Amino acid sequence: MRLLVLGGTEFVGRAVVEAALGRGWEVTVFNRGHRQAPPGARSLRGDRTAPEGLAALADGTEWDAVVDTWSAAPRAVRDTARLLRGRVGRYVYVSSCSVYEWPRRADHAEDTAVVTGAAADAEQTEYAQDKRGGELAAVESFGPDGSVLVRAGQILGPYENVGRLPWWLNRIARGGPVLAPGPRDLALQYVDARDLAEWTLGAVERGLSGPYNLVGPTGHTTMGELLDTCRRVTGSDAELRWTAPESVLAAGIEPWTQLPVWLPPDSELYDCVYRMDISRALATGLVCRPAEETVADTWRWLQEIGGVAPAREDRPAVGLDPVVEARVLGLAGAGS
Repeated sequence: MRLLVLGGTEFVGRAVVEAALGRGWEVTVFNRGHRQAPPGARSLRGDRTAPEGLAALADGTEWDAVVDTWSAAPRAVRDTARLLRGRVGRYVYVSSCSVYEWPRRADHAEDTAVVTGAAADAEQTEYAQDKRGGELAAVESFGPDGSVLVRAGQILGPYENVGRLPWWLNRIARGGPVLAPGPRDLALQYVDARDLAEWTLGAVERGLSGPYNLVGPTGHTTMGELLDTCRRVTGSDAELRWTAPESVLAAGIEPWTQLPVWLPPDSELYDCVYRMDISRALATGLVCRPAEETVADTWRWLQEIGGVAPAREDRPAVGLDPVVEARVLGLAGAGS
């Protein structure tokens, strides 16, 4: 297979490139050149936001598929898809479950209503509309039968540039009392970027098309198992102090951002994010590795790069202020 990856040096894009190279595919990456592509990939340079920024893709080269992870102005997807139409067999756009209207019912599938106000030729606005606009742009040029819309849920694993799992690993590695948001048996739903990548390449091989909710099963791990695993792989002596959701929320702590991964149970937010129907993805080859492997490999990668994970500029910082954590736990000297 000949694969073109737009981006290909960070998180999901990098996972796709490495997985494709592992299958012996011929891989080309197209990006601005700010970071090195994995060894073995051919690199083309260009800036999708600049005039003539797609020139390196205009030489008539053909590929079996393209994978696009773009998250900003949909018109960049539109312009790229139009340029590649007729030279690429399948357009895979890594979208997001955020394209679904809010609120969503629990166990929502791919036929759930999507956000309004999105357009293929739009400038950057809101994340949900941008991702939906990217979907529309891919379908506009490649049609519903020649495009795959990967509606990803929460993504974890090595190379993460959002900061969720890296924050928990670093926090627990520091040791001491840790505010652990309960309940311990809170069922989580996420996908390892490498499992998303393998499914995506399988979708190309099978000639799949249309939208897919791409995330692991609800309860593949729990909040307790995740944090226990973080403590085990880091070798930390951290004391996980499990705190009731009501106490966490009463302290003004924001779920998902200040306490990454965690959402209060029995809430609309939890049902929307952690109760997706993924039967279509499972039926087409999605396999999810054990949570311990995701955590251990992410910790190993963090150590290799000095402990500080890269951070996307278009995403808010995550993590809880130590002063706030200490205050909530009632520790002496919280304000010092």
